Amino acid sequence: MLERYYRELLNFLSRKVADRSVAADLTQEAYTRIYAAQASGMAVNDGRALLYQTARNLVIDHHRHASVREGVEMPSADDGADDAAGPVALEPDKALASQQGVLALVAAIDQLPLRCREAFMLNRFEGLTYPEVALRMGISVKAVEQHIKHALDACERSRIGGDAEPAAVRRKLHRSRHD
Repeated sequence: MLERYYRELLNFLSRKVADRSVAADLTQEAYTRIYAAQASGMAVNDGRALLYQTARNLVIDHHRHASVREGVEMPSADDGADDAAGPVALEPDKALASQQGVLALVAAIDQLPLRCREAFMLNRFEGLTYPEVALRMGISVKAVEQHIKHALDACERSRIGGDAEPAAVRRKLHRSRHD
């Protein structure tokens, strides 16, 4: 059956899909399906008719898949993909600034007083609540709040890039000097 209808079926499919290599693939698939059906014990009375019906179904499937792919495929490199920008975070200057920011935060945390740093680490990195931190450290919840506030202020100063003190800290210092 392969030798008898192969060229005929290939020409038929070439007209349906307008691409000789796709037509060859579909022809091969049609034959594969017919042979699989015969191997499973299905009686094939008219091989040519079954072959053409299978080929028509494969063409329909091919066109359906092609229309779906058109809606979801990414543009090729020829479509200007070279001009596409990557994520801003991966740009070298942004990555360096991010790394420097992280290092500044780590340095700010390292410079905190020991108990303040401990409270901050327990709360922010281990996820303990203020009462849990207070219990673990043997201090009051109010003391934990003050430690965390001090640590957050230090982190904020680090984030904005310098030794600038938040307004609340400046006011507190100003009051203590004039009292």
